[in-house]
Amino acid sequence: MSEAETAARAAVEDTARNSYGRLIAYLASRSGDVAGAEDALSEAFVAALERWPDGGVPDKPEAWLLRVARNRLIDAARHRQVRRRSAEHLQLAAEEAQTVAAEHDPFPDERLKLLFVCAHPAIDPAARTPLMLQTVLGIDAAHIASAFLVSPAAMSQRLVRAKAKIRDAGIPFRVPEPPEWDERLSDVLDAIYAGYSAGWETVTDTAESTLSGLAAEAIAIGRTLVQLMPEEPEALGLLALMLHCEARREARTSADGAFVPLDQQDTALWSTPMIEEAETLLLAAAALGRMGRYQLEAAIQSIHAHRAVAGTIDWKEIALLYEGLVQLAPRIGALTGRAVALAQAGKVEEGWAALETLPEDLVSSYKPYWSARGHLLYLLSRGKEAAQAFTRAASLTDDAALRAYLLRRAEEVGAGS
Repeated sequence: MSEAETAARAAVEDTARNSYGRLIAYLASRSGDVAGAEDALSEAFVAALERWPDGGVPDKPEAWLLRVARNRLIDAARHRQVRRRSAEHLQLAAEEAQTVAAEHDPFPDERLKLLFVCAHPAIDPAARTPLMLQTVLGIDAAHIASAFLVSPAAMSQRLVRAKAKIRDAGIPFRVPEPPEWDERLSDVLDAIYAGYSAGWETVTDTAESTLSGLAAEAIAIGRTLVQLMPEEPEALGLLALMLHCEARREARTSADGAFVPLDQQDTALWSTPMIEEAETLLLAAAALGRMGRYQLEAAIQSIHAHRAVAGTIDWKEIALLYEGLVQLAPRIGALTGRAVALAQAGKVEEGWAALETLPEDLVSSYKPYWSARGHLLYLLSRGKEAAQAFTRAASLTDDAALRAYLLRRAEEVGAGS
């Protein structure tokens, strides 16, 4: 590969990583066709790989890609023999978008419009979060399918149907007025956090990782949501939760790349500015007087963050917060976390009993459950079973550092049995 080809490919990858969601949101909001926008942008990226090595990388790659993609959209509309008025509308919208892309730096971020479109009541509830993850954050269908424990084919069909519904029903691309917020906000928050979680779970951050940078993208959308809804406590809580987690990124691995669990991390490596920002957001949310899931989850992480000051973790307080969380949102993650918190607070038998009540069909492929099961079995002096649970957890992660840690734990607890 020549130097020019290498530079062009790097520019295309960088633009895709930083601008994909914004470009899709802008194109789709003008055309009303999410799938068409994705196809057009995909063709534009292919064209860039072909043309940029000879012509050079343009000063504004987003503007170049937008121009090519809008032409593809207009051609596709004409080939479908849509009404002349529709083609003219696309032309006007494309010209507007081209001007905006060329004159504004950075490119305008309209992903929130797309998030709320994906959360529209007309969209199948089972498709809303996966649709947001794909269209706004650029996660491929295979990764989404894995996260939702369905086959890639089934997930692809679900996404295709949802995009067709947006186009055929003419769902408007806009941020809803306050009366509609409650109806769709929870799905938007869940999608943002699912995107963050997918990026966070990749401990070994490599350039080859398809999820690299996803956490930062989710935080960026979370910040935009807070700017739009400064008095929505759950938006504040979600951003606080993500920042508390992100503050510990540098401490998650040792100098040699080994995974380091939260309670063993060097707190000196945590980002104090991120923690302080998260605490400010959490206080602002609490002042609004409407408690919710993300505020409780952020509060749990706040107690972990306090270890940097106190030197210890208040597991009794964490267990109390989990009690509130499972009342509001009895999801598998919260139920698993509650069991661990009870055990860490000195109620090992009670924690084990709570873990044992979780439905087998929900936990069979859920890595945190098997990690928790291994830890609680170890606390119960059932080393052989603990080793089996840790080994099962290791088989459920693609991350090399985390897998090595879990296998090492399996060996340690098994040797002691």
